[in-house]
Amino acid sequence: MNQEAITTALELPHMRITRNLGIVRGITVRSRSVLGNIGASIQSLFGGNITLFTELCEHARQEAFNIMVQHAEAVGANGIIELPISKIIP
Repeated sequence: MNQEAITTALELPHMRITRNLGIVRGITVRSRSVLGNIGASIQSLFGGNITLFTELCEHARQEAFNIMVQHAEAVGANGIIELPISKIIP
């Protein structure tokens, strides 16, 4: 999928939305090894940014994003836009 067709905006400039294919999402759960957890514990003793956990979160975020794109492609999408939060009035 073209990365320029993925946005958190409600629309893509110069593109027309012709069909809504539903919600796509990506989720992943990652963990550190025992040695990684020990290293992060040592970092936490000194305070500040725990880079080992920051790196773990960044990898998880990127993996979840890639899974979301794969899900979108599997349902036939060629772009992803933000899902607006709407108030439904009965």
